[in-house]
Amino acid sequence: MPFDFDTPINRKDTGSLKWDIYQGRDVLPLWVADMDFASPPQVIAALHERIDHGIFGYAFAPRALKETIIERLRTRHNWDLQSDWLVWLPGLVTGINIACRAVAALGDAILTTIPAYPPFLSAPELAGCELITVEHPNRNHAYQIDFEAIEAAITEETKLFILCNPHNPTGRVFTRDELSALAEICLRRNLIICADEIHCDLVLDTEKRHLSIAALDQAIAERTITLLSPSKTFNLPGLGCSLAVIPDEGLRKRFTNVMQGIVPHVNIMGYTAALAAYRDSEDWHLELIDYLRRNRDLVETFIGSIPGLSMNHVEATYLAWIDVRELDVPDPYIFFEQAGVGLSNGADFGVPGFVRLNFGCPHATLELAFDRIAAAIRNLKR
Repeated sequence: MPFDFDTPINRKDTGSLKWDIYQGRDVLPLWVADMDFASPPQVIAALHERIDHGIFGYAFAPRALKETIIERLRTRHNWDLQSDWLVWLPGLVTGINIACRAVAALGDAILTTIPAYPPFLSAPELAGCELITVEHPNRNHAYQIDFEAIEAAITEETKLFILCNPHNPTGRVFTRDELSALAEICLRRNLIICADEIHCDLVLDTEKRHLSIAALDQAIAERTITLLSPSKTFNLPGLGCSLAVIPDEGLRKRFTNVMQGIVPHVNIMGYTAALAAYRDSEDWHLELIDYLRRNRDLVETFIGSIPGLSMNHVEATYLAWIDVRELDVPDPYIFFEQAGVGLSNGADFGVPGFVRLNFGCPHATLELAFDRIAAAIRNLKR
């Protein structure tokens, strides 16, 4: 059946972080990774059924949800899991912060690449660790992993590498060869990997396929914490259901020990939505991917037509990483906000001079944003 991704839904005055941050201002919010589409109807129906039950007590992950996730990862990503590897979390950012504390001690170092999802940059320091960053070089119109720079940046104190694949904000889907080379460095230098794979079901290029780094072989699986969630794919971020996949028992115990008394359990609505999303909503998911692919193409065409703006091809996610350095404006984030378009600030990702645009929205919203961006740049050139 066709699903309606075209009709805008009014999210103003709904307590939406994405929209109400601009309350009282004419700014289109295309920043935080939160889509402007209704969640799958199967999810909404399952939540209504749970509400009608009328009791909202403490919950644990239903067996059906565990079985669905294990089967999904086996069939879609060629990764065989065991049920006891799953650790449930109220959010993926929680998992990043717990991983830092579970693997590294005060004064240790944690390595990641930039541009990076902002919690990658804040979590190590919040854990009392040194943050080491290596920049992704942009070669042949694609962001690459600089293996030599990563190797050179590792110190005796480095304990953890934080990976994002598919990559936020650049939209790369890393290849088997890239992941194997990275895994080899981490194994040889005795690093644990925390792999944020929250966008694994948002691959837009038909010839690309997501590969979990932990699925490469047993040795790397035993040194990897993989973070997953239905929140981005099925637009459920406010329901707080994520998980860590940790095959090694010792590493899993270190992770869960840090959680004790601090991290709340996932709520019953989060579990209910996750099951309905993963088990019952594949038809919606496939139409979403088609719609996002068309939006991606619109964004790439528009950005390519505007002098002073450039971007690479987006292989996955609904996020465009846009280079605005040629505009030569003091603060691109403020410039576009004043033009009525709210984007994410590249400085928050460790790379000033860029902005991130969320194209998980109706075509009409994108077209209005394009008009505002083009007008602002025309006025700048006068």
